[in-house]
Amino acid sequence: MKNSQNDNSEDFFEHYHFTASKGQEPLRVDKFLMNFIENASRNKIQKAAKSGNIFVNAQPVKPNHKVKGGDEVKVLMSYPPYENLLEPENIPIDIVYEDDDLLVVNKEAGMVVHPGHGNYSGTLINALVYHFENLPNNSSNRPGLVHRIDKETSGLLVVAKTEEAMTHLSNQFFHKTSQREYVALVWGDVKDNDGVIEGNIGRHPKNRLQNTVYEGDKAEYGKPAVTHYKVLERLGYVTLVSCKLETGRTHQIRVHMKHIGHTLFNDSRYGGDRILKGTSFSKYKQFVENCFKVLSRQALHAKTLGFEHPKTGKQLSFSSELPKDMYDCVDKWRNYAKHAKY
Repeated sequence: MKNSQNDNSEDFFEHYHFTASKGQEPLRVDKFLMNFIENASRNKIQKAAKSGNIFVNAQPVKPNHKVKGGDEVKVLMSYPPYENLLEPENIPIDIVYEDDDLLVVNKEAGMVVHPGHGNYSGTLINALVYHFENLPNNSSNRPGLVHRIDKETSGLLVVAKTEEAMTHLSNQFFHKTSQREYVALVWGDVKDNDGVIEGNIGRHPKNRLQNTVYEGDKAEYGKPAVTHYKVLERLGYVTLVSCKLETGRTHQIRVHMKHIGHTLFNDSRYGGDRILKGTSFSKYKQFVENCFKVLSRQALHAKTLGFEHPKTGKQLSFSSELPKDMYDCVDKWRNYAKHAKY
């Protein structure tokens, strides 16, 4: 989408758009953007600023400009973002339900949902625009996409095929009337059989690839997030849990479970790819390494999805089995737990 910033400038294409949180302390714009744009070097950001491509509150700024709470920060270029140049790709999609208004897809782990920095092809949207014509765009100009799940998370997604379905389904997710249940394998023996995790989630101040929980007087740095969890199976040094989302923040389950001391198994971004619980025996270490090889991603699966059909008003509910890699990993822990002495 083009933006004209002033009478003397050419039209630009918006590549990034961020709003600084109310609690944002003054921070150089180059450092601010490094916290939000994956794989972007500070040198590249500084070059963009010096070239007049970074705007704060519609005004071009230099790299040392201080961003404050509530500021609108945009990166604008003279060429469109790569992700706007969507190439249809003949990639198979596992469709579990389809009608004239929508489809429900069971996404495999490793597939990115939409193109973005570093992932311009091979995504679910590349596949969707190949298989379906005239999908409606969402507010971010992404065809058919109502919601998303992380690249290494497997499971169910609903895709809109009409403008009416897009509006109706998006409203359900916004007003939290859709139902989503995930299954996760987490480190440690979760103390309570069930519970609720509440904690505002925002970008981690020191690790720009992570999110974190902000509480108390720092709560304004994040957005409200609520996760309901229930223990499904105790397996000694790990626990299989069900997580139901009230909100849909980025990495919500991964961040919330880590916050209560139970990082997802083999979640490399949040430190779950190390042995966090257990013994120092070499046999145990070898066992865990084997589990990491069986499940080479974070142990998270979007198992169930429920929503109201946008045309009929009927309540629909879908469920998917654990994929083989996650099932095999859980099964290895199940067998280990039977014979282990804790």
